[in-house]
Amino acid sequence: MEQTFIMIKPDGVQRGLVGEIISRFEKKGFYLKGLKMVSVERSFAEKHYADLSAKPFFAGLVEYIISGPVVAMVWAGKNIVVTGRKIIGATNPADSAPGTIRGDLAIEIGRNVIHGSDSIESASKEIALWFPEGVAEWQSNLHPWIYE
Repeated sequence: MEQTFIMIKPDGVQRGLVGEIISRFEKKGFYLKGLKMVSVERSFAEKHYADLSAKPFFAGLVEYIISGPVVAMVWAGKNIVVTGRKIIGATNPADSAPGTIRGDLAIEIGRNVIHGSDSIESASKEIALWFPEGVAEWQSNLHPWIYE
């Protein structure tokens, strides 16, 4: 099964949206493989967002992500990276369809509640960074009711 990295950002945690977000992925039929609440250190945030380091918003992004705890997760399932991005919605909540996390729960780009890996490669990199200890290896008994 493909895996992806999902992070509920400080605004999502502060607003009490953790359960709502987890529920959306569970209801879809994806498996939660890793979960932890983290207070992110600056150097770690800079490593996570290294690919954006040349962007003018990099410093603000780092400041924001270290401003409060985040919930880091690994989810698994068929086509989870692409489908997870659809569940999340567009980066700009104003461009996100109703029914998506950002479309329903966010207004501003800088407070868009959630991060999700944008490719299988970035998912592998982010999972290795955030979960060096590995993730739980398990499969739900509901698997045959979700997958053919």
